Amino acid sequence: MSTAPRPRTTTRDPEELTQRLNRWLDSRLPGARATDPRVPESNGMSSETVLFGLDHPDAPAAACALRLAADPAAYTVFPRYDMARQYRTLRLVADHTDIPVPRTLWLEENEAPLGAPFFVMSRAEGRVPPDVMPYTYEGNWLHSATDAERDRLEAATVSVLARLHDQAPAAQADFLALPGPGTPLRRHMAAQRAYYAWVVADRPRSPLIERAFGWLADHWPTDAGPAVLSWGDARIGNIVYNGFEPAAVLDWEMAALGPRELDLAWTIYLHRFFQDLTESTGQRGLPDFLRRGTVERRYAGLTGHIPRDMDFYTLYAALRHAIVMLRIAYRQIRFGEAEPPADPDDLIMNRPALEAMLDGRYW
Repeated sequence: MSTAPRPRTTTRDPEELTQRLNRWLDSRLPGARATDPRVPESNGMSSETVLFGLDHPDAPAAACALRLAADPAAYTVFPRYDMARQYRTLRLVADHTDIPVPRTLWLEENEAPLGAPFFVMSRAEGRVPPDVMPYTYEGNWLHSATDAERDRLEAATVSVLARLHDQAPAAQADFLALPGPGTPLRRHMAAQRAYYAWVVADRPRSPLIERAFGWLADHWPTDAGPAVLSWGDARIGNIVYNGFEPAAVLDWEMAALGPRELDLAWTIYLHRFFQDLTESTGQRGLPDFLRRGTVERRYAGLTGHIPRDMDFYTLYAALRHAIVMLRIAYRQIRFGEAEPPADPDDLIMNRPALEAMLDGRYW
């Protein structure tokens, strides 16, 4: 793996942010204050997280997490951050499924208190498979687990997807419907095309990404099936595990209505991304974990739904990931953390995998 520094995730001052948070907490719960605030090492670039204790005799939770829309000055990864949408999604999942999600405490849509909309939720204790260094690398807790323990975690994770898709009422999640005409899958693809256009609006375009869009248009599924509530960022790095069982399912900002296969393919492919990265360094990784065929069989056994057109959906997952990676790379260039290459496709970390998929030699 490259030794380049991890891309910055914020341009905000942590001390000032804490002071403003304490003023806001006092307005909601007089006398309340945040204790031991910290930004987790895994803080993402799409929104910011602050972990803190809540000191007050009537505190609704002792351990809290704040999710704050990304700083517009930080060359954001996504063009829009709808914190109310995420908050409503968490509430819907909590009210209608047995999926473990953090308890929502407060939503603040006014930008004045912290400079951007945010919400506060309870914090679950446990372990998260790391992205940096990836959980597929030697030395972390998941890599060091036994085969039986990883199998238990895999089965429990697939169960999360199955229960979400079967239990969450899509009819009550109309606020997650993406705009535009056509089926939910058509709308989902249109949103990705719009996102890509935004990413390259002032930067070089990607021939590889555009080739992938063309391949998907030529291999469109004949029957995408009814829409379900799709988590969107369905991967083990967004789950807090208590032992090897999910304790909290996080990061719902990419939630939408769409086919079941969107989440299945994202779970499978995002593991393969880390596995490919690990193998490129000469390590073995976890080649027997979250294998495509096993995930599909487990899901079918739990739901009765046999996943369809998975070549399409896994390539779509790789394409979506490539667009995000391209934006993050352009962000690094913006902040002087990387130099622009002659070929913009060299900025896409999963370029070899996406090219192999397009050539029919990946799976």
